[in-house]
Amino acid sequence: QVHLVESGGGWVQPGGSLSVSCAASGRTFSTMAWFRQTPGKDREFVAAAPLTGSRYYAESVKDRFTMSRDIATNTVYLQMNRLKPEDTAVYYCAASMAWGDEAPSKYDYWGQGTQVTVSS
Repeated sequence: QVHLVESGGGWVQPGGSLSVSCAASGRTFSTMAWFRQTPGKDREFVAAAPLTGSRYYAESVKDRFTMSRDIATNTVYLQMNRLKPEDTAVYYCAASMAWGDEAPSKYDYWGQGTQVTVSS
């Protein structure tokens, strides 16, 4: 049975840093990714880490966020630096058994989400 369990997140002032992690169980996925969502808006792509070792980022987070993936422990991490109020959202971990890109529909499993709040 597949589970994605997120941890981390919380509150930070603008300009600060936070990290979130996601531990997957049940199988190894071709692509793992992070999305985020605010009330009333669609789920938004943040970053993806396929097994190839490449990394893909949304333009809005490029050069501020870093996604890493530990295949041995089946865990992904998202290090978020220079956070802005507009980064406030619920962050979701997602996993795809095939190639996953920026479309949420490409992902087969989702975590429960963890809140990240950036405010002064």
